Amino acid sequence: MGGVEEKEKLVLVTRKPCLGLPTGCPSCLPVYIYLKFAGASFDVHFDLCNPDSDRIPYVECGDYVAFNNEKGGVIEGLKKDGIIDLDLGLPSHLVPDWLSTKVVISTWLADAVQYELWVSSDGAAAEMIYFSDLPFPIGKSLHLKQTKLVKEVLGITRGNTEERETEIYRRADVAYEALSMRLGEQKFFFENRPTSVDAIFLGHALFVLQASADLSVLRSHFKKYDNLVRYAENLKTEFLEASSSSSVHGFPADPSTSSKPRRGASWRWSSKPKSKPKREKTEEEKTFRRRAKYFLAAQAISILVFLSLLGGSRDDGEMIDDDPELAFDLEE
Repeated sequence: MGGVEEKEKLVLVTRKPCLGLPTGCPSCLPVYIYLKFAGASFDVHFDLCNPDSDRIPYVECGDYVAFNNEKGGVIEGLKKDGIIDLDLGLPSHLVPDWLSTKVVISTWLADAVQYELWVSSDGAAAEMIYFSDLPFPIGKSLHLKQTKLVKEVLGITRGNTEERETEIYRRADVAYEALSMRLGEQKFFFENRPTSVDAIFLGHALFVLQASADLSVLRSHFKKYDNLVRYAENLKTEFLEASSSSSVHGFPADPSTSSKPRRGASWRWSSKPKSKPKREKTEEEKTFRRRAKYFLAAQAISILVFLSLLGGSRDDGEMIDDDPELAFDLEE
């Protein structure tokens, strides 16, 4: 590890742990594993109130920040900036194979995970990972918005759902077969050492095995390849279940802090203020606080209704027509 002073500890900002994983987010898990593979000492902070932020995950160290939506992602940012590069020294004759393997995992397999997480499942896993800490109306609205976005990205319409599903799973199975042949009985994919390919694929594999739905088609495809299953189980035991040097903190549920990462000061977000002696509130103060809560709740509901009506008028009903399930949710 280079590019930062050793005394400055890395901080990984990610989604919360759930479903038996150190972070339930399929985009965050590979970054966590990458740092584990590198043997880096790092703290983990969980952002609980920005489920739709494309900057998460991100890594901080002093004044340095590597965001998910910059430089091709966190892992690529850490590599380009000379912080942690597990791919350094990879022989040139392996680079084409390494690159094609990485592309297949990052496209075909990533698409399959997104399809199962947001489209084909009942949405329970997505709810637990991203929205369970938010008030129901806000969480439900963001969930519907993300589902619609994923359908657009995957090219799914009301008329081609079955066709696109077949193609998504066909590509995933082709990818698993190719990866199984490439891995063989090796511990890692290249040079018997972990690279970014291993971090990305292990994150995918663990999510599919532990976080996908019970009747997951993707999981059934994955389990056809015994060496891929052994690969995931062995590396999970060695790198994730062993004693950890990372410490864990949860963000306070306050958008004013967690939505704006501050360079060089992120570890202060989880610090606990000194306790102050409490004084008994007067009856007038209690009444005022109750009324304030009702007022804020009414405002939030009014804003959601307004945004829903505004969005519906702009789309001319397109969103409802394209997605009968969404239309049902909105009518309720």
